[in-house]
Amino acid sequence: MNDLAPLLTPEGRALLDEVRDTDPAHELAVATRLRREHPADLVSAALGQARLRQRAVAKFGAEDARRMFFTPNGVEQSTRASVAAYRARRFQELGVASVADLCCGIGGDAIALARAGIRVLAVDRDPLTAAAARANAEALGLAGMIEVRQADVTEVDTAGHDAVFVDPARRGGRGRVFDPEAYSPPLSWAVAAARTAPRAAALKVAPGIPHEAVPADAGAEWISDGGDVKEAVLWFGAGQEAAVRATLLPGPRTLLSRGLPDPAVRPPGRYLYEPDGAVVRSHLVAEVAAELDGGLIDPTIAYVTADEHRPTPYATAYELTDRLPFNVKRLKALLRERRVGVLTVKKRGSAVEPEELRRKVLSKPYGPESVTVFLTRVDGAPTMLLGHPVR
Repeated sequence: MNDLAPLLTPEGRALLDEVRDTDPAHELAVATRLRREHPADLVSAALGQARLRQRAVAKFGAEDARRMFFTPNGVEQSTRASVAAYRARRFQELGVASVADLCCGIGGDAIALARAGIRVLAVDRDPLTAAAARANAEALGLAGMIEVRQADVTEVDTAGHDAVFVDPARRGGRGRVFDPEAYSPPLSWAVAAARTAPRAAALKVAPGIPHEAVPADAGAEWISDGGDVKEAVLWFGAGQEAAVRATLLPGPRTLLSRGLPDPAVRPPGRYLYEPDGAVVRSHLVAEVAAELDGGLIDPTIAYVTADEHRPTPYATAYELTDRLPFNVKRLKALLRERRVGVLTVKKRGSAVEPEELRRKVLSKPYGPESVTVFLTRVDGAPTMLLGHPVR
């Protein structure tokens, strides 16, 4: 697919409606039938777009995804709608009325910004991607709020906008790019563009960005959605309210850095807390431990332990039943003795693969019980901690 124009014609739109729910297993039969009445290239494009729309439901929801237009990279790299909506609300709360959305992709963030009442200049240098962004603005009734421009973002004047949002490409010909200066455009260019914004700016970066790579004048925010870390954002200007924050969606729930020292190390207590990934990435485990009056089981492991249960949105609590040295045979015997049929394996600081351990110790269910085993280190020693989620 290198041209959306045929799909935007009445014939193309009707064909998209017809193939919308096509099962991939039945594509060949559907294509053969439709090619008797429509050009083969148009049928292939429609079926390809239907597949992309089906994949996009997870990010955009069924109602939007079935109306939008996607490219393969656009589905893969676009911002999840819930995350884009949260960021748009932050811009809105900062009093931003217009945003230059640089490297806009298929328009996911531009859509969220427009729905928040913010006018958007959406720029992407790839012609097909820009065409998809334009088609999406029109399909969702937002063309009056979003101007799409196909151009090199480094040559676009953003002076007429309150804020700048940059989402550099973090994939190259060989896959993901981990060096921020290998982004397209490089992080240094994006930072310079952000600093020119009159009111605020946000730069979307990989959640694995080293903390030392965050500019001194930027606030860094790590965002998770449903427990999965999705991205990090560098905020400039009015958005730089705290040096470091972790935000959990849905909610949002935001944990701010207080600059606390590392928690003390202590033996496992009655409860073990698994901090959300955004908390771990943002190095705010100390803030969670302070909230729980807990400590770490090991100085290098992001598990918090405490003697009392205190509900927190920033960590999942487990009540521990056993602490054992790592031993496969002993674990298998324990699972058989307790009639365990459902085993959840989690790990931090262990080289053992969860699936491999599960095959060794639970080749068949022993009964109806369930248990969670943590493969980790306690004060440097390989350890198994067994327990159950606190309901």
